[in-house]
Amino acid sequence: MSTTNNTLLTSDTAETMPHPRRIQFTSLAQEAYKVLQQMIVHGELAPGARIVEPELCEQLQISRTPLREAIRMLSSDGLVARRHNRNAVVTLIDSRELEHLFEAEAGIEGLAAGLAASRMTNTDLKQLETLQERLEKLQAKGDRAAYFALNQRIHALLVAGAKNPVLEETHRRLLGRLERARYLALDSIDRWQESTDEHRAILEALKDRNGELAQRLLSDHVRHTGEAITDSNR
Repeated sequence: MSTTNNTLLTSDTAETMPHPRRIQFTSLAQEAYKVLQQMIVHGELAPGARIVEPELCEQLQISRTPLREAIRMLSSDGLVARRHNRNAVVTLIDSRELEHLFEAEAGIEGLAAGLAASRMTNTDLKQLETLQERLEKLQAKGDRAAYFALNQRIHALLVAGAKNPVLEETHRRLLGRLERARYLALDSIDRWQESTDEHRAILEALKDRNGELAQRLLSDHVRHTGEAITDSNR
């Protein structure tokens, strides 16, 4: 019987083959995505700014292929608008769209808090209390960037406390479109203090296992942030 070149790989041969380049590419694209997302959230890439690929490739020390994949992911988040044969641009902040986004976010996070009141473990609550104490210290120091990062972590922990993977995934996808708006809300010192106090009240409701109160407080908290941003854009 004749043989061909299309021989099957043995398991030993397969194990010695190098990993596909796609793995490395995905890693580079994800890292570029994270860096660009933070640049947009913190205003380093302002609304309406052009995404100049050669400059960013040089700055991030990557090729255009992972950069373009990162831009595609940012477009899915609603942070970047891609244009045919033209540079992508950072999307503008639309007040009407923000109203809709924060309305949806208030419902999602409120529902999560209501469920978390009975589903969070004592260990979960202890972690949340530790983070709240750190948040209050950062607010007192005026460390805006660190405060924002920790604030985002707390919101994610609150939603995770509902122990509902579908709810958590929905929240994660929506959060990408709201991050820079939430960051802008910290421009207001009054809102910054108010937000910290609201977080404390939410924590106490969760510790009391009061789901109805926790749901109302977190929904109101998200709405207050949305109102502060909408008012500042008028």
